[in-house]
Amino acid sequence: MHFSPSSSANIVTNFMGTAFLLALLGGFLADAFLTTYYIYLISASIEFMGLLVLTIQARVTSLKPPACFSASTRISCEQVDGRKAVVLFAGLYLVALGVGGIKGSLPPHGAEQFDEKTLQGRKQRSAFFNYYVFCLSCGALIAVTLVVWVEDNKGWQWGFGVSTATILLSIPIFLVGSPVYRTKVPIGSPITTIFKVLAAAAYNTYRFRNSSNSAIGMDTSRTSDTTETRDQGEGGNTKRMELCHTPAESIRFLNRAVKNKTANPMLECTAEQVEEVKIVLRILPIFVSTIMLNCCLAQLSTFSVQQASTMNTDLGSLKVPPASLPVFPVIFIMVLAPIYNHAIIPFARRVTKSEMGITHLQRIGTGLALSVVAMAVAALVETKRKRVAADSGLVNSTEPLPITFLWIALQYLFLGSADVFTLAGMMEFFFTEAPKSMRSLATSLSWASLAMGYYLSSVLVSLINTITSRYGDTPWLFGSNLNKYHLERFYWLMCVLSGLNMLHYLFWANRYKYSSTRKSLSQPSS
Repeated sequence: MHFSPSSSANIVTNFMGTAFLLALLGGFLADAFLTTYYIYLISASIEFMGLLVLTIQARVTSLKPPACFSASTRISCEQVDGRKAVVLFAGLYLVALGVGGIKGSLPPHGAEQFDEKTLQGRKQRSAFFNYYVFCLSCGALIAVTLVVWVEDNKGWQWGFGVSTATILLSIPIFLVGSPVYRTKVPIGSPITTIFKVLAAAAYNTYRFRNSSNSAIGMDTSRTSDTTETRDQGEGGNTKRMELCHTPAESIRFLNRAVKNKTANPMLECTAEQVEEVKIVLRILPIFVSTIMLNCCLAQLSTFSVQQASTMNTDLGSLKVPPASLPVFPVIFIMVLAPIYNHAIIPFARRVTKSEMGITHLQRIGTGLALSVVAMAVAALVETKRKRVAADSGLVNSTEPLPITFLWIALQYLFLGSADVFTLAGMMEFFFTEAPKSMRSLATSLSWASLAMGYYLSSVLVSLINTITSRYGDTPWLFGSNLNKYHLERFYWLMCVLSGLNMLHYLFWANRYKYSSTRKSLSQPSS
């Protein structure tokens, strides 16, 4: 569509960010109103419509910008605008809405099929998250090889056509399992619970400070014993232990949401609801710590592809399209995921004598550390690429540089490794730690982290261009000629920010107590 490299990068990151952020909407609707089953079906249909729009635009000449065959990087082609741009972005964001709903519903729907009350069920659920990431990589492998080849050799309309047919085919495949699916029944809006507890705590704090006669129950244990005994049999005893496992000094402000006497019926909260909100607040720092990693991953879809497009992409007699470059991390993920599930985890379980072997937080932390290394490698590779361009006199040329694109594959391998450690770890961590009433929404935090990372990438590009334009001749990341960018400085900045983020993560991860640990501490010793 003839956008500049930096504009294209921002369009991609905004699109991807929106798609992943909408996973929160899918998770919310699944928890509050519809089941994960119906959210998937609705979302797949929406994505199909979006891909159909993009296929039609790629097929109809009047919906595309004029052809441009400029041989110089100094001449800009006419980019798409007007109704053509409207069609483009309508298709893109219909796809984003559909992708978001699928991301927010499919992982929790799969995890719900396993019995978490048994050791075997929990192990199978952990394997499910690993193989979910594996299957995502299988789809990505087809996308960056077969679909890219079809787009480059047969036309964009055929590439989009393959994607359109695939999402349409997924619907009947999903429906085949309908008779045997286990589906969690929605029990109300988790967002409402969170805001109600926060509002009740703030309201009661205000009343307590402004009225000497206000009595606010600060110890939730007594309230939970009286409120939650309506549960029958062993289920009631289990619930009381779950509610009492949080010490009063932990996020104790929220304890004020539970009162002995109700002044405002709309703000009535149970001890269970308070404990659920506390759990959500505890996992938020971990969520925030993963955003920077996903900002680094955003470069796989943007500047890294553009770097490869300036390099020699010949691999023997095969000419590799730059858009196929993500095949390297995809293949690595497909190899590593089964090895991790069938070799690394069993070995770690034998060594640590624990059910998880490698904890969720250790797995996420490994991914964060790899992202720091990946950004340092990316900066060094870009420095080498620009040096080759200068030495060859090809700074202002569109000819491929005499340097193989396999150098770019190094940063892809490190970031791909970071992704396989972090994404499955995040999904399992958020699903297992979150209250049952919020699991779809909590699992969607994994995708929301990706969204925030893509948005942060766009913000950083715009912010860096604004700042550097004031203190230099040209911005670091501006124009249509990538050889004149200071992309290596951008990567070094990402490396430093990732290092600082790693320290931030270690602070919160070391303080975090898993729900199983908190429950065991709350149980009375025999």
